[in-house]
Amino acid sequence: WLTSDNMHHQWLLLAACFWVIFMFMVASKFITLTFKDSDGYSAKQEPLILTAVTKVEEVHVPEEKHWPEEFQPTGTAFSGNLIRQPLVHMERLELLRNVCRDTALRDLSHTAVSKFVLDRIFVCDKHKILFCQTPKVGNTQWKKVLIVLNGAFSSIEEIPENIVHDHEKNGLPRLSSFSDSEIKKRLNLYFKFFIVRDPFERLISAFKDKFVHNPRFEPWYRHEIAPGIIRKYRKNRTETKGLQFEDFVRYLGDPNHRWLDVQFGDHIIHWVTYVELCAPCEITYSVIGHHETLEDDAPYILKAAGIDHLVSYPTIPPGITVYNRTKVERYFSGISKRDIRRLYARFEGDFKLFGYREPDFLLN
Repeated sequence: WLTSDNMHHQWLLLAACFWVIFMFMVASKFITLTFKDSDGYSAKQEPLILTAVTKVEEVHVPEEKHWPEEFQPTGTAFSGNLIRQPLVHMERLELLRNVCRDTALRDLSHTAVSKFVLDRIFVCDKHKILFCQTPKVGNTQWKKVLIVLNGAFSSIEEIPENIVHDHEKNGLPRLSSFSDSEIKKRLNLYFKFFIVRDPFERLISAFKDKFVHNPRFEPWYRHEIAPGIIRKYRKNRTETKGLQFEDFVRYLGDPNHRWLDVQFGDHIIHWVTYVELCAPCEITYSVIGHHETLEDDAPYILKAAGIDHLVSYPTIPPGITVYNRTKVERYFSGISKRDIRRLYARFEGDFKLFGYREPDFLLN
């Protein structure tokens, strides 16, 4: 009887062991299935990660991993989602690329990225922005925006007018002030933009600002540069009036203008071509704004650069950006067709690169 009872207990113990083993196997199978599902979900995510990498490569963001934080890309222009850009900005960049590839216009569209160009480009390291200055296109306001972003002043309204163009005090470093490696990193990674306007209207604005009104009291334009142009290009030597627009056009259209430009130094930035100022075929800009559409372009640039929540472009007076065809025709009405054609020949690259029409008075 004792033996039978012991055997009974042994069978119960054995059955219990089998039951434990069975439950362990079931649990193990459940755990295995769970992990397989998790791995399957992870595998499904892998193409999404690869797609994101592909998009970054498409906008040519360098893959270097060890650059410091201040050189990491910024702004929506580097997000890879080019579809979000308004069509007009995509068309402008596409036009620029096409004209840059036009071998017939190579001499008018290409220039070396020299110190002269790097001196025109202002840097905001804090927000990773490069701005190329193209005078007579509302650049004073953009410089104010960058001055605030760089922290020299807390708001645009606080910036004294005499500080904006004083590069010892306005807190705007030029790209030329950095080493070659630092320049290259910024050109590769920062958000880059500049503004253009109709090339002939810009020349009229430069002439009025420097030789007629001269509101900043820069005497060298009237007393040094104007006499130099008059001596070389005035037809009527007995005429004693100050520099006339006809003299200015003749100087700018002269294929040998550079010998005077050297004498005038950096003052020529107010009338040299956009190509000479910003090297748009050598530097890959993120956005090109147009003065004629600045009311739309300014907010877009701020948003694309990722700074629209930090600063606003100053209020634009009504009508100031509209192309004034009557004014342009009036200024050129007394100029010979030969001189206008020579002027256009010099600025043809600017007209073609940025989609400006050849003036009607040249076609008649």
